[in-house]
Amino acid sequence: MDEKMTFEEAMKNLEDIVEKLEEGDVPLEEAISIYRKGMELSKLCHDKLKDVEEQLTQIITEDGKKEEFSMQEEE
Repeated sequence: MDEKMTFEEAMKNLEDIVEKLEEGDVPLEEAISIYRKGMELSKLCHDKLKDVEEQLTQIITEDGKKEEFSMQEEE
C-alpha cells in the first residue's frame, strides 16, 4: 500500500473498488483480491483521519484552548 497516497486518492480508489464489487461481474478470486485492497485503503483512510485529529488536538492544546473543548460536568 502506498503510504504517500493522499486521503483523497485513497478515497477515490476505494470508491472505484466498491463500484466494481457492486457490479458483481468480477471473478471470485479477483473479487477477493479487490476486497483485500479495499480493506487496506479503508485502514489507510482511517489512519490518516486519526493523524489529522491528533494534529488538531495538539494545535488546540498548544494554543492553550483545550479547556474550551472538554466537557465539563455541572455540579
